[in-house]
Amino acid sequence: MGQAMVAACPCGRVDGKARPLSYAACCERFIAHFDTTPAPDAEHLMRSRYSAFVRENADYLQATWHASQRPATLEFDAATRWLGLSVKDFQVTGEDRAEVEFVARYRIAGRAVRLHERSRFVREQGRWFYVDGDQF
Repeated sequence: MGQAMVAACPCGRVDGKARPLSYAACCERFIAHFDTTPAPDAEHLMRSRYSAFVRENADYLQATWHASQRPATLEFDAATRWLGLSVKDFQVTGEDRAEVEFVARYRIAGRAVRLHERSRFVREQGRWFYVDGDQF
């Protein structure tokens, strides 16, 4: 199957030639195999969480949310249409801490929304978890 025939990953990651990576070659490995294939860094985790929001995968989102901040349940709004993700910055802030600044765009009930956040992540026992973030 040619590159054009493969669905691009929702997170928008591209290869060295600026071609979109497929979902199978990008976030799917972390989402589908969370128990055996954790995201290698906070940026990969943030991107895979975005893809999980697009695909409404509550199990993955819950599993990658730090226990100290994890909501009891997640609900998705069927009217939400995700439009894209742009990673603005990725910084390691400590041995097991990192931050990712991103802009996620979506449309809900015909209204465009731009979510700009600097998210904090922590690594525990070799796995990265989303803790919280500050919105701009």
